[in-house]
Amino acid sequence: MGELQFLLEPDLKEARGGLRDATALRAVAASWVADAPREGLSEARRVLLDARDALHLTTGRATDRLALQEQDQVAAELGLLDADVLLRQVYEAARTVSYATDVTWREVNRVLRARSVRPRLRAMLGGGKPVPDRTPLADGVVEADGEVVLARTARPEKDAVLTLRAAAAAAESGLPLSRHLVRHLASAARPMPVPWPAEAREELVTLLGAGEATVGVWEALESEGIITRLLPDWERVHCRPQRNPVHTWTVDRHLVETAVRAATLTRRVGRPDLLLVAALLHDIGKGWPGDHSVAGEVIARDMAARIGFDTHDVGVVCTLVRHHLLLIETATRRDLDDPATVRSVAAALGSASTLELLHALTEADALATGPAAWSTWRASLVTDLVRRVAAVLAGEAPPEPEPAAPSAEQERLAVEALRTGEPVLALHTQPETPADDGEPEPVGVELLIALPDRPGVLPAAAGVLALHRLTVRAADLRAVELPTELGDTADLLLLSWRVAAEFGALPQAARLRADLVRALDGSLDIRARLAEREAAYPRRRGVKAPPPRVTVAAADSKVATVIEVRAQDAPGLLHRIGQALEQSAVRVRSAHVSTLGANAVDTVYVTRQDGTVLSGAEATALAKALEDALR
Repeated sequence: MGELQFLLEPDLKEARGGLRDATALRAVAASWVADAPREGLSEARRVLLDARDALHLTTGRATDRLALQEQDQVAAELGLLDADVLLRQVYEAARTVSYATDVTWREVNRVLRARSVRPRLRAMLGGGKPVPDRTPLADGVVEADGEVVLARTARPEKDAVLTLRAAAAAAESGLPLSRHLVRHLASAARPMPVPWPAEAREELVTLLGAGEATVGVWEALESEGIITRLLPDWERVHCRPQRNPVHTWTVDRHLVETAVRAATLTRRVGRPDLLLVAALLHDIGKGWPGDHSVAGEVIARDMAARIGFDTHDVGVVCTLVRHHLLLIETATRRDLDDPATVRSVAAALGSASTLELLHALTEADALATGPAAWSTWRASLVTDLVRRVAAVLAGEAPPEPEPAAPSAEQERLAVEALRTGEPVLALHTQPETPADDGEPEPVGVELLIALPDRPGVLPAAAGVLALHRLTVRAADLRAVELPTELGDTADLLLLSWRVAAEFGALPQAARLRADLVRALDGSLDIRARLAEREAAYPRRRGVKAPPPRVTVAAADSKVATVIEVRAQDAPGLLHRIGQALEQSAVRVRSAHVSTLGANAVDTVYVTRQDGTVLSGAEATALAKALEDALR
C-alpha cells in the first residue's frame, strides 16, 4: 500500500507506518524478543486511530483510505484547520511508526542472529561471553554489530561536528545509525557554532553525496529533531504535503531525494558541493506565502551562510534556488529559436559555471519529483537550451530567427496538398534513445500536415488529435507560398507537431486525415464529441479545479507576442484555445505544451494577420478574451 508518510490518499491501516505496523510493534514488545521504541509511539497510534474514526463517521462506511475529497471533512471532524494540517499530523505519526518499525525489526534480527551464534562461540571460548568487534569508521565513530555507534572515547558534549561526522560515516558505509547513538547525540551534543566550521560543512556534503544511503541516515536524525536543530528553517518543510499527483514525496523528503539524484551527477560539475547543497535547499521556500522560488532564495541565503559558505558561494546557491525551474519551464514553454528566450536565461544566470550547476540540478529535481516530470524528450529540450545559453555566455550572439526552409518531406506533402486541395498527413516515429536504465525510450511521434491555408486549422487539427487520444507536446505552424501551374502562387499551411499516444497504439494517418477533412468542412462536431467523452468521466465528488489563468509573458520577443495559458488539463484543451484564438483574428506562429499531472501550461506565440507583434493593449485584450472563453 506504499508509504503512509508520503501518500496523498493513504491507507491508514495497511500502508507502511500505519495501524497494522503499530499493532505488530506491540506484539513484538509483548513477546519480549525485542523492545520497540516507546517515545511518541502511543501518541502516533492514537493520531492514526482518531483519523480513521473520523473517516468512518464522515463517510458512513468502514474504509481505511483517506481520499482527497474526504480530507477536509475529516479535518473538520477532528477540529483541525484544514486538510493540510490533517495530512501533516498523519505523516508525523506515520514517520514515528515507520522509524520504530525499522529499529525494532533490526533489533529482532540482531537478537536472532546472536541466539544462533552464541552457543557455538561459548563452546569455542569455554562459556565466555563474546565481545562484538568494533571497527573504526571516523574520529569518534565505530561500527559494532552492524550499526554505527560512538567510540568509547567520543565526547559529543565537546565535539560539535560529531553528529555530522557520524551521519556521514554511516551513509558512506551503508550502515544504520544506532537508535541509542541518535538519542544520545540529540540530548548531549554540543550546539553547532554559526557559521559552521569547514569540517562540519564538508561532512554535510559527504552525507548528501552518499546516494541512496543518505535517506535512512537523514530520517534517523529527523526522528530526534536533530536536522531542525542544525537547520532551523527545515521545520517549515518537515512533513509538508504536496497536493500535486506529480510529486511522489512530501517537501522535505523530495529535497533529500533531489540531493540523492544530484549525487549521481556530481562528476558533471566543477562544484559538486554547491550542487548538493542547492539540491537540498531548492524548495525550502514552500510553505511560505508567494512564489516559493522567491521566498526560497531569501531562506537559502541565510542557510548557506549558516553552513559556512563564503559570499560568492552563497550567491551561487541563491541563484540556483531562485531559478531552479528556469531551464525546464523555458525549454518546454518557450520558442528556443527566439533570441530573446536565450538571452533572458543567460542574463538570469550570468556565468557558464552556474549554468552547468543548474543543468544538473534541473535533472535531479525532475527525477526526484516523479516519473511524469522527466523524459528523454524533456531532457533533449533542456540540453538544447543549455547549449544555446552556453554559447551566449561565451560571447556568441544568438542567430536571428529566419523562416526555416521546409524539409524534403514537408515539400513533398505541400506539393501533394497543392495538387489535391486537401490535407495531407504523415506520421513518423522518432528514433529511440537509451534512457537512464539503459532501456530505449521513444522520443515521440512527429505528425506533419500540409493543407491549403484557411481559417480554423488549429482548432480542427487539435480537436481531431484529442478525439484520437493523442497528446500534443509541441506544435509549429508556418505559412508558405508555392507556385501553381497557372504561374501565380498559392498559400499553404505546414504543421509540424510532436505528439504521443495517451495509451494504446497510434491511429492510422488515413483515419486522422479523414476526420480532419470532416472537421474542416463542419460535418464532424468536435466540441460535441469531446463533451460526450468528458461526461463519461465525471470529476470526483468534492474536487474542484481552480479557474484558468491567461497572461501575457514578459518576453522581449521581436517575432511574436507570447501568451501563457494555465488550466486544468482536459481532452480538447488545445482545441478550445485554438477556437478562441481564431475568434480573436490572430495568427498562431507556434505552440508549446507542458502538462504536469492535472495542470497544463500551454504557451502560444501569436502575431497579427500581417505577422507583426501585438501591442501591449492588444495582447492584454487577447489574454482577457481567451481567459473568458476558457472559463
